[in-house]
Amino acid sequence: MSTALIIRHVTRQDYAQWLPLWDGYNAFYGRSGPTALASEITQITWTRFFDTYEPVYALVAELDGQLVGLAHYLFHRSTIHINSVCYLQDLFTRESARSKGIGKALINGVYDQAKESGCRRIYWQTHETNKTARPPLRPASRQLRFHSLPEPRPENRPSDRHR
Repeated sequence: MSTALIIRHVTRQDYAQWLPLWDGYNAFYGRSGPTALASEITQITWTRFFDTYEPVYALVAELDGQLVGLAHYLFHRSTIHINSVCYLQDLFTRESARSKGIGKALINGVYDQAKESGCRRIYWQTHETNKTARPPLRPASRQLRFHSLPEPRPENRPSDRHR
């Protein structure tokens, strides 16, 4: 029996399952062994998800009680937009859980958070060798992707900071 995929905010209790996903993400980009991130970077990254003064957030994908993916994103100001924009910084799915729509579900989760926060622009980058994450019909396209969201109606704009 298979349970439904759940996309949710990371909790402090998720650390033991989040860490292997984070390590897998970094290994994918060549940050493992002698080139691994310093443990202080991992610890600071983790604590930022729970610091109300930080604009850095994490969603996780849970399947059958196990974390199988992560998405880290942040909101920041822009010189060409009034509202903040959302940068999807890290996206990773456990290899054994790929091709099940988990990455897309995480991206949609980030879109939902951006909409709730009043952001109209989301962007992310992919490495040129990451064939899975690049647009299939345009292999020569730019690595930086921008997506605009519709302007929220005034009655639907959140009044509080996203959390």
